[in-house]
Amino acid sequence: MDRLTIPGALLAVALAFPALAADVQNPLTYSATWDSLRGDIVGEAGIAPADGLFSVEAPYRAEDAATVPIHIVQTDPAARIERATVVIDENPAPVAGEFTFSPAMAPLDFEMRVRVNQYSNVRVIADTPEGLRMGGRFVKASGGCSAPATRDPEVARANMGQMKLRLFGATETPAMSEPRREAQIQIRHPNYSGLQRDQITQLFIPAHFIDHLEVWQGDEQLFTMEGGISISENPVFRFSYLDNGAPALTVRASDTEGNAFETELPKLES
Repeated sequence: MDRLTIPGALLAVALAFPALAADVQNPLTYSATWDSLRGDIVGEAGIAPADGLFSVEAPYRAEDAATVPIHIVQTDPAARIERATVVIDENPAPVAGEFTFSPAMAPLDFEMRVRVNQYSNVRVIADTPEGLRMGGRFVKASGGCSAPATRDPEVARANMGQMKLRLFGATETPAMSEPRREAQIQIRHPNYSGLQRDQITQLFIPAHFIDHLEVWQGDEQLFTMEGGISISENPVFRFSYLDNGAPALTVRASDTEGNAFETELPKLES
């Protein structure tokens, strides 16, 4: 066989089956760092695998280490996920966020974006009535916590706290019979990690990030977050929920400088 034939054949297979090349599996790997962190995060509690309860989707090699998508999908709709902690083993502050979820969020379908500072496991530890369950992915990314902000600091501060709601699917009228809906909320905030440098002075920009978040529909709370430096700039959360007919979602947030933001986001455009 010609020496050029085999590479040509392989190329033909790759072109014919692009999904095979893209379907890279990246399960959690052994981590000595996690061994040292585990006690501080969960104490002596046992942790069972997430298999059968939820899955975690994350890229094997991130396109942008400062905005790595993490997607949690509950695979057992009969179970209850009350809380979840997102941990990035190798980040300077490993706990990215601690979340609580109301029954209206079940079954959980929740996506966020995080910073990954170096090749690391990204873990989701779910708290259920039956105990802790853990799943996650190993992500190849580096420099996410020190990556320069995308906006000038003055512009970022001027827009800080602005929020936007995007709805998916049928949204002509607020629901009255609790159908499943999908929404995305974006919050303008630089979420400085404390590891980024001012591009003019080259001095480190002090950490300044959203540390508390609540999302409500009417009088019903959907989810909360206690956040850290690993949540991306201009945080984005995409999630499914049962619509209770309230005309708007209300977002309340506060940051580490004591700023408080609250915005009512109508489900229908005026």
